[in-house]
Amino acid sequence: MKQRSSYWQLLPYLHPHWRTIASALLCTLVFTACWPLLAWLAGQLLGMLVQGNLPGLARLSGIMAGVFLVQKIAQYGQDSQMAKAALAIALDLRNRVYAHLQTLSLSYFETAQTGDLSYRLTEDIDRIGEVVNKVFHDFLPCVLQLIVVFTYMVYLNWQVTLASLIIVPLMGLLISWFGDRMLVFSRRSQNLVSDLSSLMTEVFSGIRLVRAFAAEDYEIERFRQEAERNRQAKYAAAWLKAVQFPVVGFLYALSVLLLLFLGGWQIASGNLTGQQFGSYVVAVTMLIDPIAHLTENYNEFKQGQASTDRIFELLAIQPAVIERTGAIELPPVTGKVEYREVCFGYRPNQPVLQQLNLLALPGEAIALVGSSGAGKSTLVNLLPRFYDPQAGQILIDGIDIRDVTLRSLRRQIGIVPQETILFSGTIAQNIAFGQHTFDLDAVQEAARVANAHQFISQFPEGYRAWVGERGVNLSGGQRQRIAIARAVLLNPRILILDEATSSLDSESEALVQEALERLMRNRTVFIIAHRLATVRRADRILVIEQGRVLESGTHAELLAQEGRYARFYAQQFRG
Repeated sequence: MKQRSSYWQLLPYLHPHWRTIASALLCTLVFTACWPLLAWLAGQLLGMLVQGNLPGLARLSGIMAGVFLVQKIAQYGQDSQMAKAALAIALDLRNRVYAHLQTLSLSYFETAQTGDLSYRLTEDIDRIGEVVNKVFHDFLPCVLQLIVVFTYMVYLNWQVTLASLIIVPLMGLLISWFGDRMLVFSRRSQNLVSDLSSLMTEVFSGIRLVRAFAAEDYEIERFRQEAERNRQAKYAAAWLKAVQFPVVGFLYALSVLLLLFLGGWQIASGNLTGQQFGSYVVAVTMLIDPIAHLTENYNEFKQGQASTDRIFELLAIQPAVIERTGAIELPPVTGKVEYREVCFGYRPNQPVLQQLNLLALPGEAIALVGSSGAGKSTLVNLLPRFYDPQAGQILIDGIDIRDVTLRSLRRQIGIVPQETILFSGTIAQNIAFGQHTFDLDAVQEAARVANAHQFISQFPEGYRAWVGERGVNLSGGQRQRIAIARAVLLNPRILILDEATSSLDSESEALVQEALERLMRNRTVFIIAHRLATVRRADRILVIEQGRVLESGTHAELLAQEGRYARFYAQQFRG
């Protein structure tokens, strides 16, 4: 069964702009109505010219000039109004797609290609906007022009018009065949462009690693191969166009020759006057441009359909973590966190957490230690609902976190990650991330708590100093202290420290550790660290192995047990 065109899914996006589209269509009707009138006037003008009637010639020339003027004014209204509507529709669609992406779960972004998403949000949506514009600005006027001019041709002489239709079905079938092939080539080309964009994003993000491993030649060769595949796909589409236009053009030339033969036959039979045939020929010439435009537009519509498919394919993706209907706002919490029989796995039949139970009391600092892949990060990632467990419950102050809104839940959980993410903007904007307006005094106070105020004050612009993309003009310790200040300003009751000091030098670690100790006061804290020196002062240490709590106790208690924690500790501090 033939798949329904995804263009129908654009109809809801047209509705808000129906007034603009309606005014453009009104202009289109005026523009189109002028064509048969001009053809009739051209025939009359030809008769006046043959008769040598100069006054009549001048009068008809003036009328034709007036009709041309009305037509061009209508064309301006049509083009300007449709450009306005198409750009607005593209903007609505772009905003809708971006907002939809914000609702998708982390699991989607772990497999999605950043370059592909960027291409869909830019190039694909721009192409859809161009197609919408083309439909009303070019395609519809051409179709209407063909209809009214063809109707006028039937009125002049239906025998010639009917006979000339022999070649039209063949042209239609050819155009349709070329269009279907163009859709296939366009989809492949756009996917390869997305792959190329993803490759560039990946390499530029990891350019330090490329330099460190002297992998420039390797990356150049990878880029060359991707670019070559992209070239081949684009050439296939260009070759198809190169074949299409001569074939369709040749058929059109044959139809013109057939027309001249049939016209001569009708004149000889007395069914058509020379003046009428002149008007008929002018009408035929008025079909050349719309047929050429329709051929070209059909190819572009097929290319646009590939973009439309990719956009609505993205919009069809549902988030793995969904806010329940009727979810409540999580009230200010004391920080009691409980995991009850929690089971979770990223893939079926590959559990990461197995019937895990954990109770964290308000204000308690709990450290999670264990080998890589034991489930430490997974455990804390379930708390803000980055993922949902397959079984069990997670409660905060006795409230199931699936019963509250995601925003109210996450606003009460602060996270200081191992790799601090900073965005292009000022230092103050990065500390107050997520707030449209903020109190600069509160930002400065948060920075003081985070041991960041001193180095920020050394910038000439202070808190208005611009942070480059990903914070590359700041040291690791400075970025981490900004992340701590961000958490301080949020003032959460629950705090997650995920390897917050693992990649810092000794001096930076001391400053960050001091800031973290201030941040941790009177909060429920989950600490993930491979360096056991950073977790010794935790109220409780949990050793996680294969998704279960293997050992639990204070630093001294676990050393006395001489179990897994004691072996970890001995390995790190041996000698």
